[in-house]
Amino acid sequence: MIDEELHKKFNEAVEYVNSYTEPLPADFLLRLYAYFKIANRNFDNPGSRTPLINAFKANALFQAKNIGPKQAMKKYIELVEKELKSR
Repeated sequence: MIDEELHKKFNEAVEYVNSYTEPLPADFLLRLYAYFKIANRNFDNPGSRTPLINAFKANALFQAKNIGPKQAMKKYIELVEKELKSR
């Protein structure tokens, strides 16, 4: 996949998730969170006011730490297509 095409598909997947109105499982959201942060090279600490939520987000990032931004975009897209668009 060409970089430009990858970015376009990634942005479309992000828009799809942002417009999704049904409740989503927390583990699914955490995987999306980690892939999104890595894809955007945003390694700031989670910003929730709830320490437990920050811990879960940090753990999700830790579990995905060995992938690069391009792979994170691909994984985000695959997850959205497999788990949301196939419903």
